[in-house]
Amino acid sequence: MEDTQPAVRARGLTKCFGDVVALDGVGLELLPGRIHGLAGPNGAGKTTLLGLLLGLAVADGGELEVLGSPLGRALAAPDGVAGFVDGPGLYPSLTARRNLAALAALRGEDAGAGRIDEVLFEVGLRDVADDRVRGFSLGMRQRLGLAAALLTRPRLLVLDEPSNGLDPAGKQHVHGALRRLAEDGVTVVLSSHRMDDLESLCSEVTILATGRVRFSGPLGELAAETRALEHRLLTSDLRAARRVAVGTAGVTVLDGAGAWRGTEALVVRATGPAVERLVDGLVQEGVRLREVAPVVSPLEAAYLALTEEQQEEGR
Repeated sequence: MEDTQPAVRARGLTKCFGDVVALDGVGLELLPGRIHGLAGPNGAGKTTLLGLLLGLAVADGGELEVLGSPLGRALAAPDGVAGFVDGPGLYPSLTARRNLAALAALRGEDAGAGRIDEVLFEVGLRDVADDRVRGFSLGMRQRLGLAAALLTRPRLLVLDEPSNGLDPAGKQHVHGALRRLAEDGVTVVLSSHRMDDLESLCSEVTILATGRVRFSGPLGELAAETRALEHRLLTSDLRAARRVAVGTAGVTVLDGAGAWRGTEALVVRATGPAVERLVDGLVQEGVRLREVAPVVSPLEAAYLALTEEQQEEGR
């Protein structure tokens, strides 16, 4: 049975740095075994929120419970929580293996060589375990930071831009590790400017702007919160598809000609229900559809809309 006790529960969280309001009445509930994404423009409050979860900062107001325990007023990492903000802290002159051993010793933990090898394998770094970190790429450092967090067997894993610098192989290792953690009941919270990463990994997302929650929930619900999107339709008959689109309520044709991967393409702007009406009309006309996809995903569209909104508020 799935544990329905929230791993994180926040009510009315506020945090200010001088005159700057970083978090303004943030409320949030995160359930175990989920990968939860944080998105939003720069300065939205994502890093501040992650810092509160890691015990690196203390809220000015509101309530925050992590893994069933309220966080106090002292700066301290809550039990069962691990991760990093603004990149992992590593020792460049030490090897990957020695880094993990040193970090475990600083935490006062009994992390044997077997566990260190296990987490290095989990993130795809076992072959470079004895290489000095100063020669690591940004992506390799990110993966080693994840390995360091996994040493503690956390129940809540908090990551800030974990995909920075990852090549395709590194991304495969990291994404696979995060999915396996969620399957084992670990709650993963990650912030990213990479909308494709959030959509690939996350079952739910919170969008912040100017320190406030603008949306929080499953990705599937985000389309209903988003204005009309541009969609690309790959069809067998561009002329007939355009005729049907022009006659479909709620559909605006943006590009009546073009090609995508050698197939005739039509670009329209429409809400989800209007796209469904268009697809029904094309089927009735005998026009074959090879693909119907948003040009910009609902998550990215919401992100861009909030960025524009934040800029307008700034003016």
